[in-house]
Amino acid sequence: MPAAVYVVGVLLLACGVWAWLQDEEPHFAHEEAVYANKARFWLDGTPDAGWGLYRPVGLPALGRLALAVHDDVGALRAVALLLSLFTLAVVYLVAAQWLSRRRAVVVMLLLLSGLGFLRRLPEFLNDIGATGLLLIVVFLLVRTQEKKNSRALLLLPFVTLAAFYLRYGVVGNLLAITSAAVIAYGPRAWLAQGRRLGLAAVILVLGLLPHFVYATRTTGSPLGIIFWATDQAERRFIGDGLVYYIAIFPYRLAGDLGAVVMAAGLVAMAGAVRRLWRAHRAHGGELRAHDRRTAFLGMSAVLICVILGLATDGEPRFIYLSVVLLTVLGVSETADRVGHWASGVLAAIAVLTAVTVLGTAQVVAHGAMPGPERLGASTVPVARQLASDEPCLLVTGYEPEMGWYSGCDAVTYSQYRRMKPPPHTRVSLVLFERGRLQPGPAALKQLIGGRGTTTRKIPTRGAVGDATVITLH
Repeated sequence: MPAAVYVVGVLLLACGVWAWLQDEEPHFAHEEAVYANKARFWLDGTPDAGWGLYRPVGLPALGRLALAVHDDVGALRAVALLLSLFTLAVVYLVAAQWLSRRRAVVVMLLLLSGLGFLRRLPEFLNDIGATGLLLIVVFLLVRTQEKKNSRALLLLPFVTLAAFYLRYGVVGNLLAITSAAVIAYGPRAWLAQGRRLGLAAVILVLGLLPHFVYATRTTGSPLGIIFWATDQAERRFIGDGLVYYIAIFPYRLAGDLGAVVMAAGLVAMAGAVRRLWRAHRAHGGELRAHDRRTAFLGMSAVLICVILGLATDGEPRFIYLSVVLLTVLGVSETADRVGHWASGVLAAIAVLTAVTVLGTAQVVAHGAMPGPERLGASTVPVARQLASDEPCLLVTGYEPEMGWYSGCDAVTYSQYRRMKPPPHTRVSLVLFERGRLQPGPAALKQLIGGRGTTTRKIPTRGAVGDATVITLH
């Protein structure tokens, strides 16, 4: 069969898994609700509960378009599906250029089967979509060096800007990719691009100018939002994320088969870096383009883990690009190692991986998703009972979720202490039996401040128990 048939099959498999997982986690969790609230705010002015300046605007902009078609959770989750299909398609197209069409299909399947990837497949988040854009960035850099007189550099700033506005966290990825490109190809190879490199830099700066102006006005520094986003990391110490990535590498990222293939990718990278070093020691000795590309891809993957691991806390979704790059190298290395058995071995990997996708989906559905859903069983029914057509403000430790499902504005208790609610706004303090970030009796009394109150209990079957709602008069 033509390779295109397999590609369509993988994309349909991704759609099927996405649809099945929707039933296992039908409600928005914290991160999803933040972006959903902003999208709805741009649509009809509903308060954007939980939004912070450090959040990128690309995902809610896409969500705004989806909500204009149909105003519900499903419309926003459909955006997540389209971003996932986009990234899988990019993985195939890029891998097909570097390997072959059939090997590219194997790369697609291995990515889809990974526990880290499948866990976020059904969610309205920006990490998977940003990975596809970053992979295009990597491809354009490779093409610039491997094709004489290539104009790929002129496309680079546009793709980079799209990735940045979709997810500010790609700055760390871009830093790692740039560093690896300079090491693998040498500064002279990039300076030789002359006008194209200069023009690309100018376009990039012009595209970032609106962000710099906005950041300066809101934080006092052009880079203030970027640094603010880094400060939001929930890390215990510098390097916490790196320790986490080392601990989960590679199984928690890519599953059983994917882990073996990624390990093969590291072996390929090590060999290419060794040959690169020998060529450097030989003062400009000849090195195959394939070796430079392998060194570039491998070093990019490793540096992404190191830089992001030092700058922020660790999550598999932050380093999807590393998984993709090492998987590409691993498939190539595996095929080269087995020689004339390559077709059979890769076919066996593809079949086993397709089965693994279904097994991993079961693990995600019955292992990873029940936690957030048990929380939603407490927050969602309470939020829906507090919904109102009048201005309302909920004070809670779960402000994004409560905001989305109630339509009210929502803030944390610490935020409420620093604010003065707008006039004619119904204020409700929501306390759960086992809730987070909640005040004690003395602090609660101080928040009420002698105002009249109405208290009611709302029973739930969720993880944080029943709710006590104190409405201020």
